[in-house]
Amino acid sequence: MNRLEELLKQADPKGPAPVERWNPPYCGDIGLAILRDGQWHYQGSAIARLAMVKLFARVLRRDEDGRYYLVTPVEKVDVAVADAPFLAVEMQAEGAGRGQSLLFRTNVDDVVRCGADHPLRFVTGDPQGFKPYLHVRGRLEALVTRPLVYDLVELAVEGDNGALGIWSGGAFFPLPT
Repeated sequence: MNRLEELLKQADPKGPAPVERWNPPYCGDIGLAILRDGQWHYQGSAIARLAMVKLFARVLRRDEDGRYYLVTPVEKVDVAVADAPFLAVEMQAEGAGRGQSLLFRTNVDDVVRCGADHPLRFVTGDPQGFKPYLHVRGRLEALVTRPLVYDLVELAVEGDNGALGIWSGGAFFPLPT
């Protein structure tokens, strides 16, 4: 069994906190931010303890208004997010073509199997080329890091409609043209 599959099996069976069901009062901006490189900051200082970042990540939510919040049953505070709240930092491909399955690990150790429930989307217009994002949970995504973008491109095949793209979990994700 490969490493990411093993991590997926070890994941907390309860899953992430049920932040979508919580509706606490808004308590303001306390100075939390997630930078483009995935680094979490509190009032301008990096949060160095990965355990603390993982705890915060479990209660992160993006509301319909596009804003990010840390949410508990009793309070909701702002989080400024420069791009995406998470980074996809490791990828594992199994199989090929339509039978291919991609497994990703984020910088906060969420393991996500790409497919219809966790799709890839591509944004164009970045000076370095297109940027892929992976749906993690709720309205939260992980930016696929540049080294993994090259790995994704290597996995690209022609789909049914002639477009070049990536298969995972029975879903086809066309690359931007």
